Amino acid sequence: SLLCHALQFSFKSIAYYIRRATLVNLTGLAGSSNSTGDDQKKLDVISNDLFIEAMRSSGRCSLLVSEEEDEIIYFRDSKDAHYAVACDPIDGSSNLDAGVSVGTIFGIHKLAPGSKGTKEDILKPGTELLAAGFTMYGASAQLVITMKGGTVNGFTLDNGVGEFILSHPDMRIPKARSIYSVNEGNSLYWEDKTIGYFNSLKQAQDNGKPYSSRYIGSMVADAYRTLLYGGIFAYPADKKSPKGKLRILYECAPMALVFENAGGQAVDSKMNRMLEVVPEHIHDRAGIFMGSFDEVERVKKFHN
Repeated sequence: SLLCHALQFSFKSIAYYIRRATLVNLTGLAGSSNSTGDDQKKLDVISNDLFIEAMRSSGRCSLLVSEEEDEIIYFRDSKDAHYAVACDPIDGSSNLDAGVSVGTIFGIHKLAPGSKGTKEDILKPGTELLAAGFTMYGASAQLVITMKGGTVNGFTLDNGVGEFILSHPDMRIPKARSIYSVNEGNSLYWEDKTIGYFNSLKQAQDNGKPYSSRYIGSMVADAYRTLLYGGIFAYPADKKSPKGKLRILYECAPMALVFENAGGQAVDSKMNRMLEVVPEHIHDRAGIFMGSFDEVERVKKFHN
């Protein structure tokens, strides 16, 4: 559809700018902060503008929620705009200067019948997502996308032809894997149950070995590795951020749909199914644990 073409155009354009960022002075701060108080990188601003124009020109998007915008952006020009889109144009942008993989996360909702696009069309639980996914800009651009009730498929951008090629059909996350991914620098602020859970991973398991720790600090990169290899990714709520740090609409819910459709699980810090969490406002936050089915079951046992 036109919306999918517009999304692909955004991903290809962002991938192009990221490859050239250091050469054309697009790294560093833009001197502003976004809706959630993060310092904006120059590429954040460019990617956000690209996404807005792509959604506008598609004629299919009625409203857009972006991490970089305080308010919802409405597109009232097209009568064929039946979708609401939420996105984080560049997730992990604080890592850009170091050349670490970053990504774009997106979720798509269909408007209610007869609706011309309102806040209520986007403030829905992830169970209502029509489609979701992410693109990781690493050694190559990797697009992972899934539909409601569908499979998860991975595509790799072939720069020679300028198209995303199906490279990872029907992705399935391993049922269990002894790998955890979390910022342990926040452990001072964790709840006791969270501390107990992660301490248990550092003990010898049935195979005589503890879990391995892998943490990049870019959610898309950590999530993609976890999706491929299995294990658990966590960004729990804590005493410093009682609601959590990651945004529900354009980080937690889209990732949760991908992981569930790949055979994994995703829950918030209260052990609610992530896809059933309803955001109270467009930049609402949550804690999250997501990954292999058995690994999330272990998280639940420690927290319940």
